Amino acid sequence: MRLRHFSPRTEEAYLGWMRRYYEFHGRRDPTTLDAEHVTASLNDLATHRRVAASTQNQALAALLFFYRHVLEIELPWLDDLVHARAPQRLPVVLTQDEVRAVLAHLDGVPHLMTKLLYGCGLRLLECCRLRVKDVDFGRNQIAVRSGKGDKDRVTMLPATVRSELMTHLEAVHAQHARDLADGAGWVELPGALAKKLPSAGREWAWSWVFPATRIYVERETGQRRRHHLHETVVQRAVRVAVLAAGISKRATCHTFRHSFATHLLESGSDIRTVQELLGHKDVATTMIYTHVLNRGPAGVRSPVDRLLEDR
Repeated sequence: MRLRHFSPRTEEAYLGWMRRYYEFHGRRDPTTLDAEHVTASLNDLATHRRVAASTQNQALAALLFFYRHVLEIELPWLDDLVHARAPQRLPVVLTQDEVRAVLAHLDGVPHLMTKLLYGCGLRLLECCRLRVKDVDFGRNQIAVRSGKGDKDRVTMLPATVRSELMTHLEAVHAQHARDLADGAGWVELPGALAKKLPSAGREWAWSWVFPATRIYVERETGQRRRHHLHETVVQRAVRVAVLAAGISKRATCHTFRHSFATHLLESGSDIRTVQELLGHKDVATTMIYTHVLNRGPAGVRSPVDRLLEDR
């Protein structure tokens, strides 16, 4: 998987499915199992465990990779596979007043990160993994590196967040200077960059915009590193803020990305522009936000309203 540059999360997910497959068939040697056994394990996910279609597809991809690239066994087509249903769901979208209410119950770093989620259309992990070099104050833009699908893109830096982000980076820079003085200050670098540029791991440009509060020691190198802030910190803060704001919608961090896209389309932005800002490969993915615009059901008068007016 590392030869094919899979992400750490994909590695973890694939190994998990391979382990479950091994346990499902009583720890039998996988080389003695065939397509019927793969189908049986995947059908169990759909019929007994009732997992989502995306979960079953991930398990299928992991097992196909295992047989094709690890065991070098080509499985025949899985004709008897029962596919989990993939229902179409509309995204949860907050109104601007609801966004304002949630932000009012946030403070500190979670407040700033949530404003970036809504103001830039970032995914939560994309926000957590921002590095100092990715923020361009001169051009008022943020570069998202290795986003979903390992794609780069550029999005805007909101003017209302600019000064707050600069103040935050000043505090982070001071913390980085203290780490350097204490013999720490290292960060994880992508790919083989650590070997190509051995000292880059301590440079300010490669530092995380939102660093963790603790330092850890990397086993292989012994470097005292600081990871980026864990995503659960923001998730918990947003959950508490949503409840405190009295919002009945099931709003999460990703809801702010949905709201970003919907509010841009409502204000008249071109859907292709929104597609580029979100990093969608196909405009059909962006089209889902047109279903929750005010030009939809909210823009049509109900016949019962006309009936009451006629009276």
